[in-house]
Amino acid sequence: MGNCIICGASADGHICSSHEEDVVFTFEGNRANQLKPGRYYEGSVDGFAEFGVFVDIGTSVTGLLHRSELDRRLDSLDWDAGDSVYVQVTDIRDNGNVDLGWSIRQRESDFRGKLVQTPEGDELPDEPDEADEPDQEKTEPVAAGGNAGAKQKVRTPDADDAAPATTESDTTEEAPSEGEAEGSDETADATDAVDDTEPSTAAETDDTEDHSELARSTVDSVTDLIGQVVRIEGEIISVRQTSGPTVFEIRDETGVVEVAAFEEAGVRAYPDVEVDDVVRLEGEVERHHDEVQIETEVLTTLEDEDASNVADRMDAALDEQADPGSVDLLADHDAVTTVADEIRDVATEIRRAVIQGRPVVVRHTATADGYVAGAAIERAVLPLVAAEHERQDAQYHFCERRPLDDTVYGMDAATDDVTDMLDARERHGEQLPLVVLVDLGSTLESREGYELLDVYGAECLVVDSGYPDDEVVDDLGGIVDPHLAGDVTDVTTSALAANVAAHVNSDVRDDLAHLPAVSYWQDTPEAYIDLASEAGYTEDDTDELREAVGLEAFYQSYKDKRELITDILFEEADGLAGHVSEQFRTKLDRELQTARRNLSTRSADGVEFAILDADAFSNRFDFPPTELLLDALHRSEAAETDDDDLVTLGLDEDELHIRSTSPIDVRTVGDEIAAQVDGGGVSVVGGRDGHVEFLAGERDAVLNAAVAEIANSFA
Repeated sequence: MGNCIICGASADGHICSSHEEDVVFTFEGNRANQLKPGRYYEGSVDGFAEFGVFVDIGTSVTGLLHRSELDRRLDSLDWDAGDSVYVQVTDIRDNGNVDLGWSIRQRESDFRGKLVQTPEGDELPDEPDEADEPDQEKTEPVAAGGNAGAKQKVRTPDADDAAPATTESDTTEEAPSEGEAEGSDETADATDAVDDTEPSTAAETDDTEDHSELARSTVDSVTDLIGQVVRIEGEIISVRQTSGPTVFEIRDETGVVEVAAFEEAGVRAYPDVEVDDVVRLEGEVERHHDEVQIETEVLTTLEDEDASNVADRMDAALDEQADPGSVDLLADHDAVTTVADEIRDVATEIRRAVIQGRPVVVRHTATADGYVAGAAIERAVLPLVAAEHERQDAQYHFCERRPLDDTVYGMDAATDDVTDMLDARERHGEQLPLVVLVDLGSTLESREGYELLDVYGAECLVVDSGYPDDEVVDDLGGIVDPHLAGDVTDVTTSALAANVAAHVNSDVRDDLAHLPAVSYWQDTPEAYIDLASEAGYTEDDTDELREAVGLEAFYQSYKDKRELITDILFEEADGLAGHVSEQFRTKLDRELQTARRNLSTRSADGVEFAILDADAFSNRFDFPPTELLLDALHRSEAAETDDDDLVTLGLDEDELHIRSTSPIDVRTVGDEIAAQVDGGGVSVVGGRDGHVEFLAGERDAVLNAAVAEIANSFA
């Protein structure tokens, strides 16, 4: 038995089962079957092929990182042959082939520990010999009043060092020459001369490492101070333990910097310092793998007035930096103009979260409108995250887009997000995220999700074109929804989100110009057609993009597909949108033909109903989903009739979806159905423009009640 190098718990070896994925292994075996699936290994790039990257694990085993495992395009990797990389072994095949998985952690310091896997078992890395690393020694400047002959030799551990040696101090004093012996006049005069000297601003290097005369520096200036000792005051925004030092991210009023502090290999330095603490640190600025890092000498938690002064300075700067300035909408659109102030408020909160180092989690529906809207906000946030953080993988830690195969933010989704954020806080010391709900979240059905986030203090924003419930507004940190100002019929969530994104990051404004037009299936406002045209997109182009995103939104709807969606919407990859949209039309047209052949009709009080039994006459588990099929069916039926009161109903096994040429309040219809079908388990999901759920055994009764109530509402 041993102890876990991360948490200290008893373990069968050097790592407990709950932290095995937090450790990176160096492989010293000679056969593939000695590798252990699930573990992360340090490797080196051996070569490239059309289907992936070959990676050497140790000196005797090579594995394949297939392109399907990557979270980006193969040609976007900035790896060269021989580069060190970090991968996960996912499978070892019977023929000896090794399958590898992608790791977003591409630095040793991103892992919380390091071990060496040998044929005999797992071992701790050997501690490097300090004598072999002369480049790690440095001579500190001597402050006025110090011993001019004293030299402080300090070994500063590298954040990527597997097992740094402990800090040593060797003090060498020159023997006084004859005539300078203790008590001599010459010595006394020299001492007096030193005492009369003005204090130097250089860092002191006596045994207490006193830098009291050191002036405060700001994070934005440290890049120009490589090799110098600096003092920084700010707030801890993340903490992670590596196999060597503890790495803190500290934010001041100008930016974020990584700070390494060493206790001993794999042991948490400054264990009382936590995320959100206001601190003062002193240390030397160094550069590791092209990233700036400060090697800490002193890290102190500030309290009372000192902490308040730093916090006030940061808050004042934050208010100024987060403000996007005056509102300048992408186009003249009345529905969006009514929420111009709310667009600015929500954009400010998103900018504030990025500057504070809080992760931004974008939740959106798995629809074309949801994906386009979510991608717009992601497009704006990613460059800001990259500019704010030195870490190369910051864009994967501090901005996540998570599609949701539902129309409400319920307990299931909220529980997932809370679990993820608590895990990130435990593993990586990250702050609680800002959750941005896009194309969902404005109705009472999402309230339980907000409340769970609120228990932990996580803030939630909403950007939605649906009909909101007034009761949820006070539960949110901000909401953009034109329906709060009155009924509107010509706005999509993408039109709102693109405007929010343009104010989150004005540098991507031109990238967003065509997105509102992409989100309209029909009756696109002329202002957005013109905006897309000015950006170089014809109406056929935006149709292709919408259909391509609509198809891809269906497949693996729970994945963000960041690179693929980026290629479709922003990169104009050769022929990609056209190829995917052709598949969209082929699949949709086939299902529409089947639906029309099996469509039943009914009249009630002069209202015409077209009814599709989607459970019986559509491929429910293939594209298109019922909602998209019903939308297309209703548009085609409405185009062929002059009746102003056409209603199309789609019935799944236990769901009723309603489409109408005139507005219908689905919540009111659902309440009436519930009153008529007692015990039918009737409920409405998604508010007045949502759908009705019921017990499958009451299907016919629910349909009859729906027809009667809708006809009555038109009377």
